[in-house]
Amino acid sequence: MSAFDSAVAHVLVHEAGYSNDPRDPGGETNWGISKRQYPTVDIKNLTRVQAIEIYRRDYWDKCRCGDLPPALGFVVMDCAVNQGCDEKSDFYAQRNLQRAIGAKDDGRIGPRTIATALTAGIGAVARFQTARLRRYAALKTWATYGKGWTLRAADTLDAAVKLA
Repeated sequence: MSAFDSAVAHVLVHEAGYSNDPRDPGGETNWGISKRQYPTVDIKNLTRVQAIEIYRRDYWDKCRCGDLPPALGFVVMDCAVNQGCDEKSDFYAQRNLQRAIGAKDDGRIGPRTIATALTAGIGAVARFQTARLRRYAALKTWATYGKGWTLRAADTLDAAVKLA
């Protein structure tokens, strides 16, 4: 199984199924793909295969997860899907990665960030996941989704450590 296949399988465990929870800021969602993020996609009829294509192109490739050490690529992918990889936010997967590894915090994953990540070690994975949990706890939807997010972060950390 490739690194992407492993990461997307993990994501889909946490993102499986159609949902239209009015409390969810993402709105209508299927396989973790939200109508808010993809307004032109027929979310209700989105297939698993289509979702995987979106995950590869817009999350895995955008964040250069395949160029990172496997454990870091795994947590970055999960964070990108669940917390975003949109440069409009001060907290998104790319910036969280750079902060966790001590690279320049500019949100662009280039050669310097990749080089720093390759020598960062497992501590970077722990710092990355800790920052995710702190971000979750600061969200107004924590009371509704906090337990699920915490369990997801723990599952992701556990799986990433096994990859390291």
